[in-house]
Amino acid sequence: MNDAPVIAVSSDLEARGVEFQDLSLSLSLNYSHALLAAGGLPMVLPATTSPDTIAALVRRADGVLLTGGNDVHPGLSAPRAPARLRALATPTPDGGGRDLQDFLLIQEVFRQRKPLLAICRGQQVLNVALGGTLLLDIPSQCPGALRHRCPERKSQIVHDVQLTPGTLLHRIMGAQVVGVNSTHHQAVDRVAGLLRVVARSQDGIVEGLELAAAHRDWLPFLVSVQFHPERLADRYPPHRALFEAFVRACAANRDSAL
Repeated sequence: MNDAPVIAVSSDLEARGVEFQDLSLSLSLNYSHALLAAGGLPMVLPATTSPDTIAALVRRADGVLLTGGNDVHPGLSAPRAPARLRALATPTPDGGGRDLQDFLLIQEVFRQRKPLLAICRGQQVLNVALGGTLLLDIPSQCPGALRHRCPERKSQIVHDVQLTPGTLLHRIMGAQVVGVNSTHHQAVDRVAGLLRVVARSQDGIVEGLELAAAHRDWLPFLVSVQFHPERLADRYPPHRALFEAFVRACAANRDSAL
């Protein structure tokens, strides 16, 4: 593992952890398992909103993985939404600290030009950080939509997504239709100008984003997905391929900087 690219991995927070019920970091082991299997070396990030610390952490990493977790604060993700919808959000229990940390991570990723993979909440906070907005509750705002919140089947295929031919995500996953899991009640609404939609479920919900063609050279690699490939990578090659492509991009970017 001496030459494995180092991947900075964000984590969520839980109000009561195991040790003394303190506010604690929370991160599924599936992310580390998927990165290790793909040849990466995960580095779980501390909870910090210090710009200098985050800049230093990103500098030491070869790529960044934005993970899932609680909702982005509705004041950031949908500031014009009615109170009844904002009340359905469940933000991280730290007063917005994780939102700020993720915003700073994204800022540093672009400033330092590091590869980025964003998953579930990661896709949502990426879109918000770059100027987009979110649907705060799919069942309330999209009548007739698929059931996207299926935590009881978090490691199983629950619906298909359609990938846009010729996109990076399509080339990586090697199929135009891919089965995915689904554990979210929020989703991308207005897409940030730097991004483009590259995958949707049959009800139109955004399932994947990349840099828009005009901005493709801003980063060596950027893919975000609304589903959780880390829970499927051990059994489904398209999901494993996503981590392998990301780790390769991190290694290549590191080597080009030497």
